[in-house]
Amino acid sequence: MAMSYIPKLDELLCFSLYSASMAINRTYKPLLDKLGITYPQYLVLNVLWEEDGMTIGSIAERLSLESSTVTPLVKRLETSLFVTRTRNRDDERQVHVSLTQRGRKLREKSGCLGEALLANSAMQPKELIALTQGVQRLRDALTKASLRLEEAT
Repeated sequence: MAMSYIPKLDELLCFSLYSASMAINRTYKPLLDKLGITYPQYLVLNVLWEEDGMTIGSIAERLSLESSTVTPLVKRLETSLFVTRTRNRDDERQVHVSLTQRGRKLREKSGCLGEALLANSAMQPKELIALTQGVQRLRDALTKASLRLEEAT
């Protein structure tokens, strides 16, 4: 029986994506510290910058997280005066999250994150865009496949 090839750690796509994500977080951390937010809070704000006034559930879905994970992030953003939370009068289980003026202004200040990533990546903007699009295609294909598996069981 032939031995199958077992890749080394650095040859694993999952590890490359994981370690790249960690390197990006290390690049962002000092900048996020200056902005007064964490990386997960930054992601929540990005969702709201795309579409303000979303529910906690919608934010969680967009980030592929559970509502119970997003709720404390939003509460801390509210404490820092970046967002406000309001309960839906018709369905109190729904909480809408809206940016404050301070939260909207933070979008402009957060541009330094992309600039730092580009400066430190040793890549051209076109290369980073192509890489991002490739990773998104992979994510979407894997998500679709896992949904098919869930439906089959």
